[in-house]
Amino acid sequence: MAEIEPFSPRASAAELEDLRTRLHATRLPDAPEDAGWSMGTDLDHLRELVEYWAEEFDWPAQEDALGRLPRFRATVGGLGIHFVHARAKATTGPVLPLVLTHGWPDSFWRYTKVIDLLVDPGAHGADPADAFDVVVPDLPGFGYSDAPRGAPLDTVAVAGLWVQLMTALGYTRFGAAGGDIGSQVSRYLGLDHADRVVGVHRMDAGLPVLTSGGPPLSEEERRWLESAAAWGAAEGAYGAIHRTKPQTPAVALTDSPAGLAAWIVEKLRAWSDCEGDVYRSYTRDEILTNITLYWLTRTIGSSIRMYRANAAIPHAQHTRRVEVPSGFSIFQGDIVRPPRAWLERTGNVVRVTEPPRGGHFAPFEEPELYAQELRDFFRPLRSA
Repeated sequence: MAEIEPFSPRASAAELEDLRTRLHATRLPDAPEDAGWSMGTDLDHLRELVEYWAEEFDWPAQEDALGRLPRFRATVGGLGIHFVHARAKATTGPVLPLVLTHGWPDSFWRYTKVIDLLVDPGAHGADPADAFDVVVPDLPGFGYSDAPRGAPLDTVAVAGLWVQLMTALGYTRFGAAGGDIGSQVSRYLGLDHADRVVGVHRMDAGLPVLTSGGPPLSEEERRWLESAAAWGAAEGAYGAIHRTKPQTPAVALTDSPAGLAAWIVEKLRAWSDCEGDVYRSYTRDEILTNITLYWLTRTIGSSIRMYRANAAIPHAQHTRRVEVPSGFSIFQGDIVRPPRAWLERTGNVVRVTEPPRGGHFAPFEEPELYAQELRDFFRPLRSA
């Protein structure tokens, strides 16, 4: 593993001018009258967001804010991996290292609001003994991490990379948490590296995979499987494209910032606990920080290729049971929310909660709630 080096990137003036030029040259499609969000991104909303991005959004200020996080790059498994490594402050007990893994369409951005709450709980009205050393990597091909030159990596392989990273940082035992793709990375950390992981906390169980030989499905589980199938039929077109022909949308999304914004903001709205108003969960600057990270790093194509890699994971991998202590926080506004009976099929479940607010991006939407969920789950596991 190469030397761990501090990392604080800066976009050039030429890159930002090119972005503004492209935004000013945006050509929006037509849309049926009163289509709104029913067919995808609302064009009136997108037009206003693009204008703000071109004329008012201050990327250097956002870079300054992100630069205040302790960020690094290191070569892991032959790939340059970008990560935040924030150490616990003012703790009164043993410090638990914790690796947090994001999903799509985001990056380390997902956890930027929650990091300080986890490393310095005493400063936020919580017990200092609950402090963590926090590691937040960008997945390969996302954000400032390198994309594989060959086939994209799946979540099984990424779990192995994270073990190498945590070892290089001096951690022999640690906790793992995540959502979306990060939920599956955390799952494989618990499955394949149980000797290193004290517990796995997840925000979701992924889309359902039925196993043979288990107990009969309960009525609640049957209803959930029906609702999951209905969600896939109504909302899953993006995933089918990502899994099968990711390079086709990658061309458009890498070339057009307005197209990139449309692809991402529609998911932020649909998957967040915002009752249809994305600005209830995020400011314009927060949305555009996430999107601009994708734009400047040109990683939308490599990020969606990971869906193709994950679709090729053998079925037998999906049916394995996690035996390390597992916890779930099923936020009220998230998508495809499984019942506890289903979760207990997947692992050694010791805690399930249903926080009253927050959606698929709860660490960003409701950082205080999410931080408390992690503190409560990992508290009894700190001495494991």
